[in-house]
Amino acid sequence: MTKEKKKTKKKKAKSSFSELGLNDEILKNLGEAGYEIPSPIQAELIPIAVKGQDCIGQARTGTGKTAAFSLPVLQQIDLRRPGAQALILAPTRELSEQVAEEIRKLCPDKSLNLSVLVGGKPLRPQENQLKRGAQIAVGTPGRVIDHINRGNLKLNTLEFVVLDEADRMLDIGFRPDIEKILRKCPEKRQTLLLSATMPPPVERLARRYMQDPVVINLSEDKVSVDAIDQYYITVDPNRKVKLLSRLLFQERPKQTLVFTRTKRGADKLDRIFSKKLKAVAAIHGDLPQPKRDRVLKEFREGKIRLLIATDVMGRGIDVSGISHIINYDIPEFSDDYVHRIGRVGRLSSDQKGAAFTFVAPDEGDQLTNIENRINHMISEFRVDDFEAYQPQKPRKKIETVSHLGNTEHLINPDFGDF
Repeated sequence: MTKEKKKTKKKKAKSSFSELGLNDEILKNLGEAGYEIPSPIQAELIPIAVKGQDCIGQARTGTGKTAAFSLPVLQQIDLRRPGAQALILAPTRELSEQVAEEIRKLCPDKSLNLSVLVGGKPLRPQENQLKRGAQIAVGTPGRVIDHINRGNLKLNTLEFVVLDEADRMLDIGFRPDIEKILRKCPEKRQTLLLSATMPPPVERLARRYMQDPVVINLSEDKVSVDAIDQYYITVDPNRKVKLLSRLLFQERPKQTLVFTRTKRGADKLDRIFSKKLKAVAAIHGDLPQPKRDRVLKEFREGKIRLLIATDVMGRGIDVSGISHIINYDIPEFSDDYVHRIGRVGRLSSDQKGAAFTFVAPDEGDQLTNIENRINHMISEFRVDDFEAYQPQKPRKKIETVSHLGNTEHLINPDFGDF
């Protein structure tokens, strides 16, 4: 990449997909699928991408990036020609399947042959999809390399490469795999890179593997406070479970996503709350793929109302009904806070989402880092008739307390349908 062409926001945003350079067939299908007004990233990226230019699209999670890169690809591929023409890389199995589902919905020609190449699923069906001439392959870098090495996926026919959630792919260690794949792709291709943030490793990747990309930066220095009420609650680590139960009881959320820092922590919360509440589940990378698929399906259908997840899984969850995000463990990195609460605030215009972050007394610096990242002071929140933080005088006898504590008595037995 010799230089970047910066694209500034136009004074008047495009208010219709018909203004973006899409063909009549795609426009008709968009109307039937209920797409009416393009999101900002769609309005800015699509007109450039349909012309074949490399693009970098930076926008926060949940702003319509999938359609922004999928529509230009669908308009340009030749469905009469079998063989891989587009490769889309994503960080997780769930996000890969979500992207594939969206592409099928957006494609006006149902003859599209698409393969989803992810781990945790049998190789043979994926191999068969590729042998049938799949024009688009969507998958995680590790499984994509597996199919390349087995000779199932031929890259010489590729015309489009998309790196979706590039920052997250690099966060979880996929950089060597991504570079290995990109080195095998034809030099003459269109590359689209979508990311919520642009840390230095992502910028270096773009400089090395993209040709004079147009940069569209619609990320905001702060998370939209118009859509999300943000709060923190100071809490003793051994009172976090009771705080979570009281908070749920007080808020009565429509659908809640709780983030923990570890898989073990997610499983513990699941065991505790499943004993007293209905519609509770946990999701993380150690779960068998069929169970992860079932949990996500039930969450999207509203059958699960309290989902406990780790950060890696949070990127694959795109559900319009999430009303509350609860950071049971404060995120280690401030960008993760942005990704987490980007999952909320997608309700109707007359409803606001809410994000609560549990902060231990020694985690004040992390809270400050988050506030600096989003350029917004987060308000303190207190749960009715409950002291989450109780400063204690030093004791002569030091007691060791699990961060979850003794939890059998913490959940209100009359919690019911919170």
